Amino acid sequence: MTFAQGLFVTGASATAGLVNAVAGGGTLLTFPSLLLAGLSPVSANATSTVALWPGQISSVWAYRRHLGDERRRALVLGVPALLGGVIGATLLLALPERFFEAVVPWLILFACFLLALQNPIKRAIGRHAAGNHPAVLWMIQFFISIYGGYFGAGIGILMLAAMGILLSSSLQHANALKVLFALLSNASGFVLFLLSGKVDVHVAALMAVASLAGGFIGALVAQKLKPEAMRGFAILVGLVAAAKFLFR
Repeated sequence: MTFAQGLFVTGASATAGLVNAVAGGGTLLTFPSLLLAGLSPVSANATSTVALWPGQISSVWAYRRHLGDERRRALVLGVPALLGGVIGATLLLALPERFFEAVVPWLILFACFLLALQNPIKRAIGRHAAGNHPAVLWMIQFFISIYGGYFGAGIGILMLAAMGILLSSSLQHANALKVLFALLSNASGFVLFLLSGKVDVHVAALMAVASLAGGFIGALVAQKLKPEAMRGFAILVGLVAAAKFLFR
């Protein structure tokens, strides 16, 4: 990798750490940058996951106060986040990447649709919807985490959409849970990908430092945004991400 390529992927990683903390979708910055730097698709995906994981740790730390308010939900929904991540990471190493890439843009567009219509959907479901469907949210988190372990693009947007509709918590608390569950679902990928030999360790280490700083700054920025601004930013990121896949 040339110096210019290294600088490019490092910048993409710092930006991705910030974007992941605010809305999700950082993988859509690091994955293409690693492909352009010459890595194979599977290696780029694995390296991206390993590189962005430290940034998720810093985001969780920045959101520690909100997570303290959501301790019970964090413990309950952390289980499917971990289990789903293990399954998804295993699938990435076992199946052709083309198999899942085909549905990625449609999943992201669906998540954007849910986010855009979040308030009308909550009103349509009724006052007993929010916070009273733990089993449904458990299963949704499980399947989102499988997707996150496999590829991960837009996982934060999917989680925000689901929690925004099914939980009575504020968007800031939902975002705090989102960064925690993303950290947990990618934890198994972090370990499995490193053991598989698919990760360019030197590149991942360089990007990890950048994502660490970006993740912490992004979480601080997110806490100062109004819910409408966060929702709008998440939808914008999702639309750009889907367009990247549909028109590349």
